[in-house]
Amino acid sequence: MSADLVWAIVKNNNSFLVKRQNVQFSAEPANLMNVNSFKYSGIANYKTVSILPAARGIRVVTRKANKEQSPKKSANSVVIAKTRRQTSKSVANLIARGNKYRPDLRAAAVARASAILATQRPVKVQAKREAKGVRATKA
Repeated sequence: MSADLVWAIVKNNNSFLVKRQNVQFSAEPANLMNVNSFKYSGIANYKTVSILPAARGIRVVTRKANKEQSPKKSANSVVIAKTRRQTSKSVANLIARGNKYRPDLRAAAVARASAILATQRPVKVQAKREAKGVRATKA
């Protein structure tokens, strides 16, 4: 089935659609921007990109268009556990530069990878300062 036909069927009514205050969002696993549009749709497009958190780093899952009839074989998964800068460069190379998989999704994929890495950063514990002066002696 063509991608345009699938999009025409699912664009206004699917289980991932979230309608809030005149804006439509999508909760699809392969939708990088969570926006209900054909460009970012993980249901309608054959070539999709998912960026998920891994134990260490991120997992980039791409789907092979020629294996769409067998879903298990169509997924290509890569775990990237590098520094922030090297991770964004690797994601950009996987998506757009090297094999030109989906160059239009490069910026969205790098932004999603950066956001996931920011959530994985450990929280710094700030030492509580000692009270000084007159108020310290009162308490």
